[in-house]
Amino acid sequence: MKSAILKQVLADRAAKIPVALVTSLEDGRQAIVHEDGGPNGEFKLSEDEIAEVRKALRADESGTLDANAKLFAQMHNPRPRLLLVGAVHISQALAPMAAMAGYGVSVIDPRRAFATDERFPGIAMRGDWPDEAMADLKPDRRTAVVTLTHDPKLDDPALQAALRSPAFYIGALGSRKTHAARLERLATAGFTPEQTARVHGPVGLAIGALSPAEIAVSVLAQITAVRRGA
Repeated sequence: MKSAILKQVLADRAAKIPVALVTSLEDGRQAIVHEDGGPNGEFKLSEDEIAEVRKALRADESGTLDANAKLFAQMHNPRPRLLLVGAVHISQALAPMAAMAGYGVSVIDPRRAFATDERFPGIAMRGDWPDEAMADLKPDRRTAVVTLTHDPKLDDPALQAALRSPAFYIGALGSRKTHAARLERLATAGFTPEQTARVHGPVGLAIGALSPAEIAVSVLAQITAVRRGA
């Protein structure tokens, strides 16, 4: 690998910028492809090849290209993230499950009695208010946001921040009645029905979940389904 290409890939990974390294299996030449902007490197790719690499980058799938089997694209994506608003019992089950599934998990809750390291061992904790935490964490297209407090003072600012972001998944705990009231508040805040349709509520797949652990399973399953396009 040429020094300039290696430095670029390492810099992108350090900055958590998705990048694909495309290698010619014939002669070892390499090129770099990002989500936008022109690719650069030791050779030029066709428009079809670039489009396929970017699609694979979004899907996080490395492999040879259908458009050119002599090119191998290796994806270097940052870890997907899960931002949980509310250090509640469901979060206690969902956070370690999501970490095992490869997510970088952050639990956001300013209520010190709930947001403790003892209740969430090994999980990043945020004790600031959700709007402040979301502004700092900056949800991107590899981020899922789930609100679980049932408290509009905590959930609503997080949902508003998530709706203004490209987060790939947004979910909110609550009954259909609770969700209807939530949508009304979001509409009052200026969000359109098309925008609020991004919010999965009640959160999780309908598997008849009752316990916090079962609800956590349903939520992670739904996040996975949305992420994988199932």
